[in-house]
Amino acid sequence: MSETWNRILELLRKGEVRVSEHGYEELAADGIAVREIMAGALNAEVLEDYPSYPKGPSVLTIQEDKEGNPVHVVWGIPRGFPAPAVLVTAYRPDPERWGRDFRRRKG
Repeated sequence: MSETWNRILELLRKGEVRVSEHGYEELAADGIAVREIMAGALNAEVLEDYPSYPKGPSVLTIQEDKEGNPVHVVWGIPRGFPAPAVLVTAYRPDPERWGRDFRRRKG
């Protein structure tokens, strides 16, 4: 498991979480509730790890919504700060861009 994800999970367990404005917009656009993301976050699987991302370490995860459909979630920690965990964005993955299991990008 990635060090970034371990840090984010620790912050989630402590309730040190914030949702970005973009995150709220994307959640609303795809009809996903914040509570669904929070409820499923501890069971998420890391797909991509970006420990050196310029805005701060981040990860792309996959988890399920309440109906069992896949949702991709990008979590991050602001560069230079120990907290909070930030839900950067969440969306339903596009089957044109992702493999059948939505875990690998096409092409």
